[in-house]
Amino acid sequence: MTTDSPVKMTHRQVLEALTGLLLGMFVSMIATTVVSTSMPVIVHDLGGDQAAYTWVITATLLTTAISTPIWGKLADLFNRKLLIQIAIIIFVGATAAAGFSQDTGTLIAFRALQGIGGGGLAALSQVIMADIISPRERGRYMGLFGAVMAVATVGGPLLGGWITDVANWRWNFFVALPFAVAALIILQKTLHISTARTRKASIDYVGIVLLSASVSLILIWITNAGSTFDWWGTETILMVGGSLVAAIAFIIVELKVREPLIPLTLFRGRTFTLSVLASISIGVAMFGTSVYLAQYMQLSRGATPTEAGLMTLPMMAGLLISSIVVGQLVTRFGKWKGYLILGSVLLIIGSATLSTLHYDTNFVLVSLYMFAMGAGVGMTMQNLVLTVQNVAKPSEMGVASSGVTFFRSLGGTVGVSVMGAVLANSLTNLFTDGKERVGAAIAQLGDKGAEVAAQLSSGTVPEVRLLPEPVRSIVEDFYAQAISNAFLIGIPLAVISLIAILFLPNRPLTTMTTSERAHADAAKDAASDKSVRPTDDAAQVAIDDATALSGAPTGSVTVVDRAGDGRDKANPDVTR
Repeated sequence: MTTDSPVKMTHRQVLEALTGLLLGMFVSMIATTVVSTSMPVIVHDLGGDQAAYTWVITATLLTTAISTPIWGKLADLFNRKLLIQIAIIIFVGATAAAGFSQDTGTLIAFRALQGIGGGGLAALSQVIMADIISPRERGRYMGLFGAVMAVATVGGPLLGGWITDVANWRWNFFVALPFAVAALIILQKTLHISTARTRKASIDYVGIVLLSASVSLILIWITNAGSTFDWWGTETILMVGGSLVAAIAFIIVELKVREPLIPLTLFRGRTFTLSVLASISIGVAMFGTSVYLAQYMQLSRGATPTEAGLMTLPMMAGLLISSIVVGQLVTRFGKWKGYLILGSVLLIIGSATLSTLHYDTNFVLVSLYMFAMGAGVGMTMQNLVLTVQNVAKPSEMGVASSGVTFFRSLGGTVGVSVMGAVLANSLTNLFTDGKERVGAAIAQLGDKGAEVAAQLSSGTVPEVRLLPEPVRSIVEDFYAQAISNAFLIGIPLAVISLIAILFLPNRPLTTMTTSERAHADAAKDAASDKSVRPTDDAAQVAIDDATALSGAPTGSVTVVDRAGDGRDKANPDVTR
């Protein structure tokens, strides 16, 4: 349990505290988005194939997913301010090191290290936010988050594409360094939260190893099955079986250790369980769509990295507009479930329409498809975390918040891997079935045909825009078909997300921050240990403090329902 100060922060104090936090989030986002449109060029220059392309993306997502619950647990045990500063250093250091990569193996290794820092930034930003802003007031500050997201998600790909076109793609990895230094300084000066913790630190090292082994084995199998080895064979038995054994062992360990990495008791709550189910498909939509839309724009429509960044603006616009508008509406009216339902419906529409893409699909339609997908993500992503934080115990805020983020990252990681495997297999089949068509097009090129044939048969991701006609149109068509097949993965997951959201309990949003709730709980527990009617002034003051925070009249005792519905009997509209 934290012992953070229960003093209510003013709007100005909240803004000051958010300055460094937002800059830290900006560092994470800009370092990620700046390379998104350049990735096809990067992998091509380093001699990587489609599997390498997938792993360059997946390595970061994998370590982000694995490290997120670890950072969340650490946030409940140690100094959160120091932890987020460490996460920034790890993230940016690994990002800069990736800029010196000479092959895809080295790039994948540094991207994996980058994900460890990214997991810390993803988990800790949510936890610290709950420390200083109540769930009901969160939407009031969504404009700031929207501005940061706008600059990073829109400006990042454009900046990365421009750097790649006019200079060298390696500078994409160095651009975040000055922002990181500024973030560390501002966080030190502006973020003032209590560092005291009353619980003894106990880290679940066995759980960390088992979770890492289980997730890693299943991803390696997904990526390589059907290409490096057969779907059904010894490798599949060993990897899938090993992943299941590690997962079962992880569950057993989590039930027995004193400080579990992911407390399984969280799944007793319907809100957490259903939010996790919904978050998995959100991860696939958010990560998978952004990754393979960049490939679609460059490999199916012949765009440069800069043009690809501009062409994905409709999706970013949908995400930003919906998140800002919905955030303001949630704060004003206190209602959230309807927006989650609408967002999940838009996810289904976006996934279904993107699966119909062709290399010559009217770009107005493509823009509408992307906007629907972005709006769906914007309405659901942060609000699912908000609903969990609204009912989580203050002592478990770190693991509860990071738990939802973990499963969203895990869903995105597995989704990107599955979509990459579908894309690679589809490409292989398309090139095999269309080899006569490709051969006839190459024959028309004369002396240049041998060079083009060598490039296509090398297995590396081609720079399609530089291919001569008519080969270019054929390759663009093949990539468009393969990418649209990959987008089919998101449709059933989006339907599951809608079903989960429909059954989410529609709890009112609390107006207390995490530290205020912890203080109120401590005061009420202390008072209840003595008697309902206090015998000294100190006890009365403790009760008055607690009831004032929860909204009950000062001098009265609020009877708390300990059965678990999270609301006071005397004031059922207030969630503790």
